[in-house]
Amino acid sequence: MTNAVVDPLADVGGTLSVFASGRFDLTTRLEHRSFWRATFTPDGPATLHLWWDGASVDAEAWGPGADWMLARVPGLIGNDDAGYRPGDDDHPAVRRAHRNHPGLRIGASGTLYHELLPIIIAQRITSGEAVRQWERLCRRLGDPAPGPARGLLLPPAPNRILGRPAWWFHPLGIEAKRAETLRVVARHATRIDEWAELTPLDAAAKLALLRGVGLWTVGSALGPALGDADAVPVGDYHVPHIVSWALAGEARGTDERMLELLEPYRGQRGRVIRLLIADGHRPPAFGPRQRVLPMERW
Repeated sequence: MTNAVVDPLADVGGTLSVFASGRFDLTTRLEHRSFWRATFTPDGPATLHLWWDGASVDAEAWGPGADWMLARVPGLIGNDDAGYRPGDDDHPAVRRAHRNHPGLRIGASGTLYHELLPIIIAQRITSGEAVRQWERLCRRLGDPAPGPARGLLLPPAPNRILGRPAWWFHPLGIEAKRAETLRVVARHATRIDEWAELTPLDAAAKLALLRGVGLWTVGSALGPALGDADAVPVGDYHVPHIVSWALAGEARGTDERMLELLEPYRGQRGRVIRLLIADGHRPPAFGPRQRVLPMERW
């Protein structure tokens, strides 16, 4: 067991929320002042439990990777985050979002393989479908997590993913292209663990070499895995509209427009996006919602 001191203003729960892929993530539980996560470390599988009150965070871990997980707690809860203070020339929406959410920190899990899996599943589909497919995949391929947390599962191990052909994933709703990307990541899992120790720029260059891992996947993974406050998910369906609406009053935006508006915040672009989303910025919706037919019913 270990203990970490945090800024009394820090929003520990809000910082940790980025690590859960939906409310019912079988590998990660975020409850009131409590966080559980089962994952793989360079030393083996591990389960981490955090609980906090005021300016103190307590931690306990189980499994071969327990010591590794405990050593990562300060980075996970954002203690290593250098922070950000908006300037007088920053957009009022950014300054207001920072004022409303002063405790938001950028945490780093160091578990790049784990972060990549649900992000790959979320490629080109709705968030609701992605959450369901991640749950199905973990339920089918995830092993019970070390420690006392009942129902908590490890993410699918690399060998379990590689042991299934691409067509095996189709009944889960995961078509061959995403299934093959999962297999590529599983095949290079050991290297990916090593890349988590690189700078975000170097890690991004390595990830870009993997087939099926593009700008959106890299931009989505570097924030939670490496604590990159500048990571931008280029190619996202919603984020360009959110940024364009919040910073320019434009209901629809492109990646190019988003990057133009975020340029004054280079080095903190990912943080600015998280602040705007946390502050409730949403562009107006046009037209009826499109009915989504799950791929396993095609």
